[in-house]
Amino acid sequence: FCGGQLTQESLGWLSEEKKKKIREINLSVIGQYVDYLVKEQGVKNIFVNGTTGEGLSLSTQERKQLAEEWVTKGKNKLDHVIIHVGALSLPEAKELAKHAAAIGASGIAGIAPFFFKPTNKDTLVAFLREVASEAPGIPFYYYHIPPLTGVKIRVEELLDGIKEQIPTFQGVKFSDTDLLDFAQCVKNNKEQFVLLYGVDEHLLSALAIGASGAVGSTYNYLGKKNNLMLEAFAKQDLALAQRYQFCTGEFLSFVFKLGFGVAQTKAVMTFTSGIPMGPPRLPLLSASVDFIEKAKAKMESLIV
Repeated sequence: FCGGQLTQESLGWLSEEKKKKIREINLSVIGQYVDYLVKEQGVKNIFVNGTTGEGLSLSTQERKQLAEEWVTKGKNKLDHVIIHVGALSLPEAKELAKHAAAIGASGIAGIAPFFFKPTNKDTLVAFLREVASEAPGIPFYYYHIPPLTGVKIRVEELLDGIKEQIPTFQGVKFSDTDLLDFAQCVKNNKEQFVLLYGVDEHLLSALAIGASGAVGSTYNYLGKKNNLMLEAFAKQDLALAQRYQFCTGEFLSFVFKLGFGVAQTKAVMTFTSGIPMGPPRLPLLSASVDFIEKAKAKMESLIV
């Protein structure tokens, strides 16, 4: 991930069996999905079973199947396949971590448990250490997303001394808008850890602070534009980098007003890539026809 590379969060692929109305994962499109990301968006790193992929709405077996398919189809095409193994149950998270290591994943990541929440750094580190211990041969990343987990332990505090507790600890997916916390992480740890930013509409700000790279959902369909932003930033062409960031912001600002989440992201990816992403799993509901029509028109109008 050095040099400011993009990692996209994989979408979940659910097909609907019409008679029983059971929505099941659709493994058949993953190979096509890999090729689309690499050839059309220039994205060669993948974060599997995260938020966008509805990982926590899937069964343990489904998560394993998806992980296996991504590793298999991504071989010799993707640079990194990181499997998110976080779960509310410690045994489940450990089982998923062990499985990810066994199938050849590049690394694993985990969120904090968010029903019974860790209340301090030591408790969170203890949980993460147990998960990481099941995959001692591959890197472990902490997935920090307090808007969804409600776990607001500062990452600056978490990183202090964590390598001694978790030898495989490699870095953080930082999905929060607290740029002060992120800046302190960069200032104190950039030489030691990979610090990946996860709020797509703020990426340029994070790059200026010193982010190692990014993980996000919009790189599914705006990956090419964001890669051009990374190139412009690396060349110190801030004006051009801003234009690409404003492009992402223009689209997201528009769809946020319509109501935008994982289900709507699936719809955008479907009409952008031509790959059927299927519906979300309850309690999420599919994007409306009105949303799809308006979002598609907006996407087609984007000019850098």
